[in-house]
Amino acid sequence: MQSSISRRSTGLGIFAAAASAALVPSARAQSWPTRPLRLVVPFPPGGGVDAVGRILAEPLSQALGQAVIVENRAGAGGAIGVDSVAKAPPDGYSLSMVSAGNMTAGPVVRRTPYDPTTLGFVTMVCQSPLLLVARNTLQARDLAGFLAMVRLQPDLIRFASGGVGTATHLAGELLNLRLGARMLHIPYRGTAPALTDLVAGNADVFFSDSSAWPMVQQGQMRLLGVTTAARWTTSPDTPAINSLVPDFDISNWYGVIAPPETPFAIRERLAAEIFRILGRVEIREMLGRIGFEPAPMAPADFGAFVRSETEIWRAVVKAANIQPE
Repeated sequence: MQSSISRRSTGLGIFAAAASAALVPSARAQSWPTRPLRLVVPFPPGGGVDAVGRILAEPLSQALGQAVIVENRAGAGGAIGVDSVAKAPPDGYSLSMVSAGNMTAGPVVRRTPYDPTTLGFVTMVCQSPLLLVARNTLQARDLAGFLAMVRLQPDLIRFASGGVGTATHLAGELLNLRLGARMLHIPYRGTAPALTDLVAGNADVFFSDSSAWPMVQQGQMRLLGVTTAARWTTSPDTPAINSLVPDFDISNWYGVIAPPETPFAIRERLAAEIFRILGRVEIREMLGRIGFEPAPMAPADFGAFVRSETEIWRAVVKAANIQPE
């Protein structure tokens, strides 16, 4: 599986170039906004999507001169929150954080009420590997030991996910495919409850976003490996799963979308402001503390990327024989 990271650049020069190259906003974009915006986070508080949304909200409020209010609307692997924005008026006042799961993987597995390819793409925000974390009491102490357990104990290893069709779910299914083995899937309503149950010992492993990293540092769980072929700069001693499982290379990413038919000038203005925010040292440091790297994309590039990723996950779903809901 080709790495998502290898298909885009995150160099700081890209930030400056993208922001300066943005077109001068139209009169409509210049007069917008005149009232507060809502930024829907389609998962519960405490997960990575929520953390990134809150990092963005305050500086975006300052840049736009209007409050950006974060609203958590969880459920259905992120589909409920995204759908609430997909159905909102296309006036630039309703936005949603989105993830690899609820934009590319999830819609392949479940019949979402929205078509991701028709949404108003704004920009990708950041990326990281998924982290394969394990409960502290798991017998396997490292990645090699865990992979041996999966091969020897089919249907006994319980892997948690943030919901059916999320990236955290399909990462586990991809590992099953690559190993020719079978782990038992336990879906939750988001990352935070999955991590809570992992700490409690009610699941064995979880392909978490990087919000698990502080819990690893605090000794609440163990980090066995990362899902990108390249090692993670935040924890360079942690092995890449790809080093022991060929053709296992995926990343987790978050972005911002608006309702379909939201004027391009408004989406472009939002993207340009977010590019500038991501270029700020303190914002990069805040993202880095939760394990993310900025990864801005122009609206059109973000849309093309989502369509490409959807086809990759469609192949995984078909190979794993996951039946759409």
